[in-house]
Amino acid sequence: MTSRIAVVAIDAVDVGRVVEFWVAALGWRVVEEDDDGVVSIGPGAGGGPSIDVCPVPERKAGKNRLHLDLRADGSTQREEVDRLVALGATPADVGQPADASWVVLADPEGNEFCVLSRSVQEVG
Repeated sequence: MTSRIAVVAIDAVDVGRVVEFWVAALGWRVVEEDDDGVVSIGPGAGGGPSIDVCPVPERKAGKNRLHLDLRADGSTQREEVDRLVALGATPADVGQPADASWVVLADPEGNEFCVLSRSVQEVG
């Protein structure tokens, strides 16, 4: 017996803004909203783990201890970084080397994530 990742949770002061960013970034959709203000987004039926954006009163403090790594799908890393920045991501410095093959960005509430150098097609 093993476990499977079901949900990744992201805390947010402005749940709507963070949901809007990740839905656009990943091409996902809202799949559920609960009475406590948690919004679940995902790729659709049977598409693997989802993301829950959970309301919190405080802003993020410090570097994430866990982050997402994204791969461009149908574009280059540079094109994907530019698209994500246009959606509201910002460049982030978490101490990565200047010659890193990945690009570190942060979502609109400062949650860091990386865009890897190889695309989905290059890895596939």
